[in-house]
Amino acid sequence: MKRNYLLLSAMTCLTATAQQQAPMVLEYDKPATYFEESLPIGNGKLGALIYGSTDDNVIYLNDITLWTGKPVDRNLDADAHKWIPAIRKALFEENYALADSLQLHVQGPNSQHYQPLGTLHIKDLNLGEIKHYQRTLNIDSAIVRDSYLRNGKLITREYFASNPDKLIAIRLRGDINCQIALTAQVPHQVKRNGPPALGVSDRGRWGNSGQLTMTGHATGDPLESTHFCTILKASTDGEITASDSSLTIKNAHDAIIYIVNETSFNGFDKHPVHEGADYLNDITSDIWHTENYTYDEFYARHLADYKAIYDRVKICLNKNNRNPNDLPGAKDRRLTDQLLLDYTNGGDQSQYLEELYFQFGRYLLISSSRTKNVPANLQGLWAPQLWSPWRGNYTVNINLEENYWPAFVANMAEMAEPLDGFIAGLAANGKFTAKNYYNIGEGWCSSHNSDIWAMTNPVGEKRESPEWSNWNMGGAWLVNTLWERYQFTQDKEYLRNVAYPLMNGAAQFCLRWLIENPKQPGELITAPSTSPENEYKTDKGYHGTTCYGGTADLAIIRELFINTIAAGKVLGKKNKEMEKALAKLHPYTIGHMGDLNEWYYDWDDWDFQHRHQSHLIGLYPGNHLTDATLQKAAERSLEIKGDKTTGWSTGWRINLWARLHKPQQAYHIYQKLLTPIAPRGSKKTDWKEWHKGGGTYPNLFDAHPPFQIDGNFGGTAGVCEMLMQSTLKDSKAIIELLPACPEQWREGAISGLCARGGYEVSFEWKDRKVRKCCIKAKKTGTLTLLYNGQQKTVKFKSGQTQNIKTW
Repeated sequence: MKRNYLLLSAMTCLTATAQQQAPMVLEYDKPATYFEESLPIGNGKLGALIYGSTDDNVIYLNDITLWTGKPVDRNLDADAHKWIPAIRKALFEENYALADSLQLHVQGPNSQHYQPLGTLHIKDLNLGEIKHYQRTLNIDSAIVRDSYLRNGKLITREYFASNPDKLIAIRLRGDINCQIALTAQVPHQVKRNGPPALGVSDRGRWGNSGQLTMTGHATGDPLESTHFCTILKASTDGEITASDSSLTIKNAHDAIIYIVNETSFNGFDKHPVHEGADYLNDITSDIWHTENYTYDEFYARHLADYKAIYDRVKICLNKNNRNPNDLPGAKDRRLTDQLLLDYTNGGDQSQYLEELYFQFGRYLLISSSRTKNVPANLQGLWAPQLWSPWRGNYTVNINLEENYWPAFVANMAEMAEPLDGFIAGLAANGKFTAKNYYNIGEGWCSSHNSDIWAMTNPVGEKRESPEWSNWNMGGAWLVNTLWERYQFTQDKEYLRNVAYPLMNGAAQFCLRWLIENPKQPGELITAPSTSPENEYKTDKGYHGTTCYGGTADLAIIRELFINTIAAGKVLGKKNKEMEKALAKLHPYTIGHMGDLNEWYYDWDDWDFQHRHQSHLIGLYPGNHLTDATLQKAAERSLEIKGDKTTGWSTGWRINLWARLHKPQQAYHIYQKLLTPIAPRGSKKTDWKEWHKGGGTYPNLFDAHPPFQIDGNFGGTAGVCEMLMQSTLKDSKAIIELLPACPEQWREGAISGLCARGGYEVSFEWKDRKVRKCCIKAKKTGTLTLLYNGQQKTVKFKSGQTQNIKTW
């Protein structure tokens, strides 16, 4: 007989789950040769990629505020809107070729470039045979370590990036004889400070320490670029000398390196030279701060800061079926790259690898998104190349949004705070884009790409395809992240002062951008319209991109209007005009293949397996596509698209299948995300068992390809969506446990997930049935809990924890 118990004791599920989670460690037995093998550390502003060579240990450095360019020209293309009537005329005459060509006139410049900061070389001056090399990234404690024997003598190295102390720290131990050099790909110069190689006149002043100071600027005119100053300080128990632009340490057993950096970036609307931050004064304070604590104290401060966020969520999947050789410390353990390779090629679906990938996504967001007004970009903050793919920018037609899908549900709400200020910058610039390009004087809009200067104009430089260049729904989609924050936190002041004004501004633009459908009077549509990066084939065979009434546009606007109206009701504001417009939006339609139409007409996609699924936004990350018939059509759309796609798209599809309550399909796509992908530029003969295309690189970075971090975040969010889903209906929360739990995860536990309505949820399950559930409420409220085919209504007081145990 089944019995349900509602226990109000102080017992919690958190401790049990924490004990069940295995150590989360990436392990390798060789140094990195390629970027896609390197190990990342970051404090949200400064980042490093550790290669770990035994001879020349290359470490690429990044600062998330180092970009080319300067604030946008708000008067740019002030007359571009004059082309909109001609484009609409061509569209409604069904002259799509003319509309495509006219769209080029409504394009502005492309974004600026994210740039690498510097390259650190630590060259081991010892000679001799190398044995027993090891390299790890412990994501439980956010530290990289490597070690090896040279001539039988042990050398160990460790690296971490501290947020509270704004530095990167490196410690070398063992038989230390090395040269330390600092250089950069951007314009720069390096000055050394320390004891000279000959003579000891400065030995008393410097003791056993030395310093390298690198100054420079982002590529371009130095009078129009962001400047930086990097200081590297090294101290040792051995001898240290400085020569040219390097430091040499000899006869040491212990050496500590601190790296700090500041840039002149002072905000999206401040010129980086004329109005730049006082970075030289800031860097002086930063380097003096390294005298305040010992290395061990710095690490303790870093660890406490990191674990306060990271430890909120623990996961364990099928513990009893876990291969013991998957775990760190096992005698015959499989290393991370072998785990990944076996996962696909050997058919061994390692639950440990699945857990590791989930937590790695959380580690990456904590490490790359802690700088005010500067969110994680396409590569988080890790970019070794001078010219990153796609400029390393913010792609706002999915990728920037996907970066923050796990932020709230995976209990890292603070990591989304940089997005708030960034969106405010988009709104400030976007009102000029609305006027210049669309002749709309109310609200604001943003387009396909952006950068640190919060550019909002349609891109393309009057020569690139409208399929991405002319899309103007970026702001309308992005503000829904603000609404998500409110739903998860129930912070009404945040809603009033931050979220609602930005949401309403985006909605006001959309109200003016919508026009009456001449083909169906009384309906509202957008024209011109595109579906991001996708292409159609008309019934007459034309292959094009520009249309009217595209489903993606209307899905974004529908979600925005629903959410803005709901936000207004919370704040006591009425939105009658928005409510009327919402009711008039052109409805979803179902095509001849049973799929959800992406275009106004029942046209075929030019590529049926296209990576974007923008017309399904209402299903996920949106919440309004709840009609059973339309969900069936969305399911058919996913079936047609198949399961072979890019990394970030795979991450999205996990969430879409989970939202449809299809556990095996969602899990199958998660498996696809873990396809082992060979590093770019590697020789096929050296990586013959590895694949190409979308999946995961040896260091667990997402392969679009190339690397795009959004796939990592989409995968982490997807695991959350498979295990728990939540909604708000009439201000009451509905939480569903195990909505898409696959057979492979028959038992497990997860703690610390967050649900809409302001709840923190931990639970355990066996045979895919919830056995224990612990819920903590941030606010007084009532929720409906769905689990094991049952429904329970539970009332909470603010701060109250309740435990539900079922068997």
